[in-house]
Amino acid sequence: MIQVIYRKLTSNFLNLGLVFLLTISTSLTAQEGDPAKGKTLYNTNCASCHQLDKKMTGPALRNVEARLAEEQGLDREWLNKWIRNSAGLIKSGDAYANQIYNEYNGTAMTAFPQLSDQDISDILAYTAQPKAEPAPAAGSETGAAGAQTEGGISNKLILGALAILFALLAMALVLVRKTLNRFAEAKGVDIAMEDKSIPLWKAFVKNQFLVLVSVIFLLLASAYFVYGYLSQIGVDQGYEPVQPIHYSHRIHAGDNGIDCKYCHSSARVSKHSGIPSLNICMNCHKSIYQVAEETQAEGINEYGVDYNAEIKKLYAAVGWDDAEQKYTGETQPVKWVRIHNLPDFAYFNHSQHVTVAGVECQTCHGPVEEMEVMYQYSPLTMGWCIDCHRQTEVNVKDNAYYTKIHEQLSKKYGVDKLTAAQMGGLECGKCHY
Repeated sequence: MIQVIYRKLTSNFLNLGLVFLLTISTSLTAQEGDPAKGKTLYNTNCASCHQLDKKMTGPALRNVEARLAEEQGLDREWLNKWIRNSAGLIKSGDAYANQIYNEYNGTAMTAFPQLSDQDISDILAYTAQPKAEPAPAAGSETGAAGAQTEGGISNKLILGALAILFALLAMALVLVRKTLNRFAEAKGVDIAMEDKSIPLWKAFVKNQFLVLVSVIFLLLASAYFVYGYLSQIGVDQGYEPVQPIHYSHRIHAGDNGIDCKYCHSSARVSKHSGIPSLNICMNCHKSIYQVAEETQAEGINEYGVDYNAEIKKLYAAVGWDDAEQKYTGETQPVKWVRIHNLPDFAYFNHSQHVTVAGVECQTCHGPVEEMEVMYQYSPLTMGWCIDCHRQTEVNVKDNAYYTKIHEQLSKKYGVDKLTAAQMGGLECGKCHY
């Protein structure tokens, strides 16, 4: 009987011990924190005001737990209170909480009562990671050289290859003539030699028919090339200038999905789309002072662009002191290079096409969301505009402006839908004034 009781007591103590050990191990694991989860939580809750290695709206957070413990003697419990309710900690009279509050101009940190202890541990684990060194930009010079080589293929290499081809052809003809002469000499065939006493140009001048045909051919060829040259004046398709501050439409319109009309807002209501003012850039880049390390490394290697250096150019232009997080008042003009430029005698209204007609920006400007460097995608010639007017059907549904004219013209042309050309889009006065 005593042995049975002993075995039961021993079994119960062992079970309690196992439960106790499991509880301790679980709590220790929970406090360790997962940096991967912490990065997601950090980007969602913290990144708008904090950076890891630079003071922004709030202090830098790299190794924040270790720094507070070493410099201020503050533990995890204090951090939990500060993160969940900084205003309450300030009102309680906590010395360091009030020091931070006053240092950042009386701006209280947003409260995050929804974050659990595990969430905070994950965030702190992410901030405790060592700073990753950016990948070297060794491939940038090689890439630039490769681009130059590729750019020359369509011009210098092709012309050189054609020159070599014609030289080889001329040599072949000379060799063929010599071979035929030797063959004729061996067979005893007499070759009639041309009379070298008369110069070739005199023989040519004496043949009036040949002169007439040659003159007509030269006149037609000259007219063709002159017409082709004059037709290309002012046509800058593919024009891709270097801007004073590099702006990647690929990142802004493509990766981040920013609508074109957020920056070019006047395109909705004005003839011109307008150049965005730099305060629009600062709406975001007041907080986004640098791109992510992985994006920066990729950008340098692939495009040869140091995005962080370009953001610093923006700060210099608007007079923004990133260290003090305030404007200095010392601004610099940015001399943007215009890419799309219609002749003065051609009238084009952005609002008429964007707002009334509902034409997408990509119709004229191409896939801007894929362009690292902006360039002129379409020729913007008169023929190109006319072809668009002939093919584009006007959307008249729920548009009172077109109701009456649509009824009249649809009867005239016997169609249900009208193109811009059928509604007067080919009249000279529509675009030229």
